[in-house]
Amino acid sequence: MKRLTRALGVVVFALSMGAMAEGGGDRAIAQMMENNQQAMARYAANQGKPAPEVQAYRYGMKLDIARVVSVTPPVRSCKVVPSRMTYEDSSGQLKTLEYQVMGLCRNNGS
Repeated sequence: MKRLTRALGVVVFALSMGAMAEGGGDRAIAQMMENNQQAMARYAANQGKPAPEVQAYRYGMKLDIARVVSVTPPVRSCKVVPSRMTYEDSSGQLKTLEYQVMGLCRNNGS
């Protein structure tokens, strides 16, 4: 009986982790964005530049992208999720844009 209870617990835990990975999970996405912001602050410090502030993308924005530094990895989710891109403009200034993308979903061919 104890073995069955443990096995059931392991299965429930595995399914919940799979659901979190598949659904993106708001906390997981927020953690990914925070990790990205900290990594870009460290990168900026190593380059001797100020840390980029996160700016929300607006349709029609004029972008001056000379070199892409970082793009957050795709999230397994069947909904629209945030993503970030950090880049250097033609003057060498670091900038970070946050924009919305469709997550990677098993049902949409990904």
